[in-house]
Amino acid sequence: MKPGRIVMLVLGTLAALMGLGLLTAAGAVGWVNFQQRDNGYFTTPTERYDVATRAISSPGLNVLIDDELPDLLPVDSAGRVLLRGTAASGQQIFIGIGPQEDVARYLANVRHSELSDADFSPFHAEYRETPGDAVPAAPATQTFWSASAQGTGTQQIEWDLRAGRWAVVVMNADGGTPVSVDLQAGVRSDLLWPVFIGLLVSGIVLLAVGVPLIVAGAAGLGRHGPPAGARTGAGAPVAAGAWDTGFYPARLNGRLDPALSRGMWLVKWFLAIPHIIVLFFLWFALIITTIVAWFAILFTARYPRSLFNFNVGVLRWSWRVSFYAFTAIGTDRYPPFTLARTDYPADFDVDYPDHLSRGLVLVKSWLLAIPHLLVVAVLAATTRTWVASDDDGRVTGPATSPGTAFR
Repeated sequence: MKPGRIVMLVLGTLAALMGLGLLTAAGAVGWVNFQQRDNGYFTTPTERYDVATRAISSPGLNVLIDDELPDLLPVDSAGRVLLRGTAASGQQIFIGIGPQEDVARYLANVRHSELSDADFSPFHAEYRETPGDAVPAAPATQTFWSASAQGTGTQQIEWDLRAGRWAVVVMNADGGTPVSVDLQAGVRSDLLWPVFIGLLVSGIVLLAVGVPLIVAGAAGLGRHGPPAGARTGAGAPVAAGAWDTGFYPARLNGRLDPALSRGMWLVKWFLAIPHIIVLFFLWFALIITTIVAWFAILFTARYPRSLFNFNVGVLRWSWRVSFYAFTAIGTDRYPPFTLARTDYPADFDVDYPDHLSRGLVLVKSWLLAIPHLLVVAVLAATTRTWVASDDDGRVTGPATSPGTAFR
C-alpha cells in the first residue's frame, strides 16, 4: 500500500470524524437555542425547599442550575438567570442575588442553611447548617442586592449573568423561621446562536476537507486490484464484462488449519488489536466511499473501479481478521496488513460488475435486503437464557447459545 494514500485516508478520516462531531454538537446547540426562543428559559422542576433556619443560601448558581439544565448552556457566560418562588405558608417571601462577601456579612452569626447539593431525579436537597443566634434585619432593607423581589404569592427575579462571585438567598420577608418555599430556577444564553454558527461552519469545512481526502486515498489504494473481469476463487476465469451465471459474484472461503495451537486462541484477540485500529479507519472510509459509489451508480450506472477494489479489500481484510481471532478462529497464521488477495487461508472476493441498475440502487440496500437480514439475524444471533434444573434446586445460568448457523 502506498504510504501517501494511507496518510491521506487517515487524515481524511480524522477530519471527517471531527467534522461529524462538530455538526452533532451544532445540532444539539441549535436545538437548545430553538427551545429558548421568545425569551424562554430552560427551567428546573418546581420543588419544595424546607428548612428550620432563617434563610436558605446558595454560594453559587451552579447548585440550583447546573445539575438539571443542559451542559450546552454557558451559565458562567453571557446569559440570564431566572428564580421563581412561592412561600408554602402563604406569607411574604424574599428572593435576592448579591455578592457573596456581602451576603456572608449579612448572615454572619445568623442561623441559616446553605444549599450544598440538589438532585432532581428524584428531588433531594442537601444543606449545610450554620449556627447562630443573631436576628437579621429585614432582607429588603439591604442595599447590596443585585436583584431582588419580595411579596406574597409567586415572586420572580431575572438577572443578567456577570463576572464575580454571587450568592442566592431565600428568606421570609421578616427574617423569621422556618423557611419553606416552592422554588424554580432557569437559565438562558445569548451565546448559543454564534456558538451554533461556529460549530456548523467548522463541521462543514472539516467534512469538505476530510471526505475528498478519504475518497482520494481509497481510490489510490484501490487502483491496483485484480484486472477487470478476472474471476478469482471458485469457477473458471471469464472474459471482461461477462458473467458466469453458475456462480454468485461474491465468494467467501476459509480453510481450517489442521494443527491449531491449544493456547493461541486465548490471546488472538489481543494480537489482533493493531488490525482493529487499522480497520477502524478503513471501515469509516468504506462508509464514505460506499455513499460516493451510491451516487455514482445512480447517475452513471457504474461502480467506480478503484472504489470497488478498495471496498472489497476492506471486507477481505475484515474477514481475515475475523477468521483468525473472533468468529472461526480457524488458523494460527497472522493476517497480513493488505487489501490485496494473498495465499492466506481466509479470502473474500467479488466480481466487478460492468453495469448496475440505477433504479435498484435506491432499494436493494435496505428494502430488498430485509428478508436476508431477518434470516441472518436468526442464524447468527445468540440467545441468553437462565436455566434452573437439578433436584437440589440449584440454579445455573445465564447460558449463551450460538445461532443455528453455529449449532
